[in-house]
Amino acid sequence: MAVMPRRDRREFLQSSMGVAAGLAAAPLIARGEGVSGGRPNVLIIQTDQQSAWTLGAYGSTFVQTPHIDALAKAGVALDNYITNSGVCTPSRGCLLSGLYPHVNGAYKNNLPMKSEAATFATVMRDAGYRTGYAGKWHLAGTPKPGWLGKRRSFGFDDCRWMYNRGHWKTILEQQGGRPKTPPYRQVGDENTYTTDWLASKTIDFLRAGKDDARPFLWMAAIPDPHPPLTVRAPYAGRHKPEDMPVPSTLLQEDRPKWAKVGPVAKARKNRGKEGAEQWLRVRKAKYCDMIPCIDDAVGRILAALEETGRAKDTIVVFTTDHGEYMGEHGLMNKNQIYQAAYRIPLVVRWPAGLKGGIRTERLVAAIDVMPTLLSLCGLKTPAAVQGRDASSVLADPKAPWTDEVQMHHSSLRRAGIFTDRWQLCLVEEGDHVLFDRVEDPDQVRNLYADDGSKHVVKELTERVVAHHGAVKSPASEWLGRFTSDGGR
Repeated sequence: MAVMPRRDRREFLQSSMGVAAGLAAAPLIARGEGVSGGRPNVLIIQTDQQSAWTLGAYGSTFVQTPHIDALAKAGVALDNYITNSGVCTPSRGCLLSGLYPHVNGAYKNNLPMKSEAATFATVMRDAGYRTGYAGKWHLAGTPKPGWLGKRRSFGFDDCRWMYNRGHWKTILEQQGGRPKTPPYRQVGDENTYTTDWLASKTIDFLRAGKDDARPFLWMAAIPDPHPPLTVRAPYAGRHKPEDMPVPSTLLQEDRPKWAKVGPVAKARKNRGKEGAEQWLRVRKAKYCDMIPCIDDAVGRILAALEETGRAKDTIVVFTTDHGEYMGEHGLMNKNQIYQAAYRIPLVVRWPAGLKGGIRTERLVAAIDVMPTLLSLCGLKTPAAVQGRDASSVLADPKAPWTDEVQMHHSSLRRAGIFTDRWQLCLVEEGDHVLFDRVEDPDQVRNLYADDGSKHVVKELTERVVAHHGAVKSPASEWLGRFTSDGGR
């Protein structure tokens, strides 16, 4: 599937600016209405730094996630859900506001989202929803933990358990005061371990509203499996280092200069190739230990939802903010260019409104989540929103849709585009990349300088430059140099 024809660029520019014409109504069972005849409830579970390969629903054979897998089987699983920015703060801001990072203000970690930005919670609260949030927020600047109040909760009225940032393994409630966060090295039990504690707060919210006629919105933001790589018993030690597969690109030699630094390079220098592989296996096993704890928490939450009798008319969303490289291309953590940090899981289940058992490869972006949720709930999306309503794609993978996601890197010095076939990334200081996402899913062959790719580079470069100019991105200044030579 080739690059978008020139005649379609006008449609692309309109969608990038959030003014595209509405798509045809999706063939939903009950658009904007749950089985109760009112608006559907919304339950969102978001993890932190969880790669798609950790889920059985996304191909994992060495990590068991039966509850999330069942959710995916009963709902819609997106195989090409891509965050616009592969790091915590901007990714979360995109999802909540439907705006590109420089527009909502949270374009890199620890920057606050602009107070005037509307989130889907703002719209739902104003429409009569009972709203709440528990867990990591990371959109209030630098405070740590930074427990939030309603003034900065962006529409989430019940924000007692909403904190700005941090990855504690224990949360202790204090009578008459904010919870206590002990040092990271202290690991809690089934009641105080952060993942479990947040699941319990979610269950409390669901049960407390059992007899409340209002629809609800609740978001649980679990800070695992982001480091520290520790988890409570009995999950700790469940995965053995010797069972961990090592990415084929761990010791890849042919990489751009920006990908040749970091802890893997240091481990290889100090330990050699075999030592570097063992170093990674140990860390990967600890990372994977956190996943079943998350999965069991999801299972507890879904069981409680069933108990309330409101599961049928509840839109359940499971996702994460970005992935983890975990040795791919010799990298750790996130916020580089390779797609492993950008292509992440997104599962949507709504028994009363969406047919289950669907997988779609259509490209949906983080900024598309906000308008999509509002559309499913029958609510109007604010005019300023730049994301697109993907509800038609959730209902029918063959619905009309432009498959592209624009990358807004937090450094403002990189910019790129994902399409159904390609990923292009331009780097201000040079060392650009072009990968064939179909023929080279591991992204080992950089085609940017190949003679046979000139037309692809030119076409995609023009689209990236046009997009950043249209949305007035700070990157548009240096991207302007690519307009005359097609990026060469």
